Amino acid sequence: MSQTLYNPFNDLIFDPHFCFLSGALTTEKMTVFPQWLMDHFKFGDERIEMMDKAKSYTYENLELPCSPEVKDAFEALDIKIKAAYEQGYDGMARLDEVLIFQWTGRMVYGLLYYEMVYERDRLLKKGEEFKLSPALKERFSNFHLMLQSVIEPISFKGKKPWSIVVFPLKYSADIFSYRDDAINLMFSFGVNSFGFVACLQDNGVLKARHKEVLGKIEGQVLHPVQFEELYARFHYSDYILQYSPKYDVDFNSDDVTIRVKEEKEPIFGLWNEDIYAQLLSNYWGVYGITKDDILQSQRPTLSFLENPYTKEFVNPEAIALPF
Repeated sequence: MSQTLYNPFNDLIFDPHFCFLSGALTTEKMTVFPQWLMDHFKFGDERIEMMDKAKSYTYENLELPCSPEVKDAFEALDIKIKAAYEQGYDGMARLDEVLIFQWTGRMVYGLLYYEMVYERDRLLKKGEEFKLSPALKERFSNFHLMLQSVIEPISFKGKKPWSIVVFPLKYSADIFSYRDDAINLMFSFGVNSFGFVACLQDNGVLKARHKEVLGKIEGQVLHPVQFEELYARFHYSDYILQYSPKYDVDFNSDDVTIRVKEEKEPIFGLWNEDIYAQLLSNYWGVYGITKDDILQSQRPTLSFLENPYTKEFVNPEAIALPF
């Protein structure tokens, strides 16, 4: 097997004539969000904003250049995910995490691709060069390599390079809820019957960080407000994480193996309740919960996952908020 695979981040190539995953010349395209998902939840004509809020697209207009091989591979993956989705939580919980990584990775990478194109074009108009820091280049390159497992014989040995948590979730209607942070490679997905949180390149660090609360959640059907809080905890933990994931990549004659390279212990910066409360209030705004409600003088930070005083898990049925 070749000692290298296509890496658009080497020369920052985001060209509509090159497949986003393999680099092959192509005229084909595929949607960033699976077509069946947009059809089922009817959000294809809704708009999504870029990070700086200055530009937006409709979901159905977000497309990636792709080779026929890549398109076929993701269509086959969609069939597996859709079949699991139709079985609810049990179906999703039985899925190999690699499949969830690949399926989620398609959407996260697609959004990242559009952010890269938008920023490149914005800088070009100003006569400035588009660059990425070495740390971002390394992170995105590793992510792209791992996503190529959809079409290449790439396997993950030992500890997985991600944190993926799947759990039962209850909505009162056929609702699709998701949040993303393409730069930090994070994604949350929630529908009636299940939800999952995915941190796609943390080497399992965030899952370990929240091991205690995840233990309390196990076997529980979460209220959506708890789902939002869990993602907020993961998201803010990622924000204060001082850790650069490293990997040993072996190109063998007929496959590629990726192993997490264990180095120094991950370090987390100081948890700032004020910043966390602001982030959480953004997620809880639909419930009318503000930052001032979350942080009140002489009271612990508001939580619907754990009783702020006893740290016992909050029974979802006892939460008097719509779902």
